[in-house]
Amino acid sequence: MNDMSNDTATPDIKTIVEDLGQRAKAAARDLALASTEQRNTALTEAAKALRARAADVLAGNAQDLDSIKDSGKDAAFIDRLTLTEDRVADMADALDAIAAQDDPLGRTLASFDRPNGLKIDRVSVPIGVIAMIYESRPNVGSDAGALCIKSGNAVILRGGSESLHSSRVIVACLSEGLKAAGLPQDAVQLVDTRDREAVKVLLHSIDTVDLVIPRGGRGLVSLVQREARVPTLLHLDGNNHTYLHQSADIDKAVGIVRNAKMRRTGICGATECVVIDAAIAQQVLPRLAEALDDCELRGDEKARRILPDMTPASDADWDTEYLSNVMSVKVVDGLHEGIAFVQAHSSGHTDAIVAEDHDAAKQFMTAVDSAVVMHNASTQFSDGGEFGMGAEIGIATGKMHARGPVGAEQLTSFKYLVFGNGQQRP
Repeated sequence: MNDMSNDTATPDIKTIVEDLGQRAKAAARDLALASTEQRNTALTEAAKALRARAADVLAGNAQDLDSIKDSGKDAAFIDRLTLTEDRVADMADALDAIAAQDDPLGRTLASFDRPNGLKIDRVSVPIGVIAMIYESRPNVGSDAGALCIKSGNAVILRGGSESLHSSRVIVACLSEGLKAAGLPQDAVQLVDTRDREAVKVLLHSIDTVDLVIPRGGRGLVSLVQREARVPTLLHLDGNNHTYLHQSADIDKAVGIVRNAKMRRTGICGATECVVIDAAIAQQVLPRLAEALDDCELRGDEKARRILPDMTPASDADWDTEYLSNVMSVKVVDGLHEGIAFVQAHSSGHTDAIVAEDHDAAKQFMTAVDSAVVMHNASTQFSDGGEFGMGAEIGIATGKMHARGPVGAEQLTSFKYLVFGNGQQRP
């Protein structure tokens, strides 16, 4: 763990971030040579530290929450920032779950023999140094640190300034785990400053950082897309849809949409728009409105013919990630129009269809080009923990390297090992 502790802007952010990068690069070399047992021990010992220091984590979080009490932050932001005893316990459990997974390193991904006698293996290896830039959701730092340790990568964490006190304690716990395992504590470092210039410096750190992963809203992602000189793995916003096909079981559909929207409105897996076949809209919409009485529904003209008191939806609503108890409602004339609407407005994160017609579901799941596409399930299952990864570093919405929940396996690259016996190329 780095030893910076200033809350205010540091005079020479460039020097400080470059130092973090050099230390991370050295730590990455050692971590790549560490045994499976060492890396797993680091995680289980960090989990113990989190449990032992839960009160410290919550005290730091209380300082963070107190610092924004007059800032006008919305409920979704506050929910993402807030830690509770259960959430800290979940963070520790995630570390244990990641430790229990198979080692993603040293796997033979392919092996082939050439006519000249050469044997070639493609083997999984760490990426190197990862910079994780995320907004004020402190558990992301724990998940990212753990997944990087598991995959043999050093990580530089730059969380939102509002979560700085929480992040310090979390990184200290990860550092305790690394120390107990005999691994370099510089493998997990925190950019311990609120100075926003640190983000730009990280994005330009081509000599020390191998991959940048941003996790946050459009503002952060746009900044990364505009400024990054280092390769990136993007996590875009979750403008997710649940489409109710005319064959949907109504009871099932209402329950799924209620959960997909309201279980936690402030997470990226929440459904933001429900799309309904006109053939069942008259039947399902009143049921949905009753089940979602604590959610503002904004509907198109067809939806408002059924529920006249519904707030009219604007064009902007179809492209909005609300992250709150607001959801848009679109009525469509059949499967093809439903697919076209979702394709036009989805952010490519997670979309779902509720249907008993399996052919319709197959068409939707094939046509909708999102990282995660679901059938008869809540979009809130779009989560690394729910996918058996223990945790995730984010949901990758691009198409290169990794897509969907990014766990330890997705944080590896590969190299070719070529074995010969004196061959010379003619």
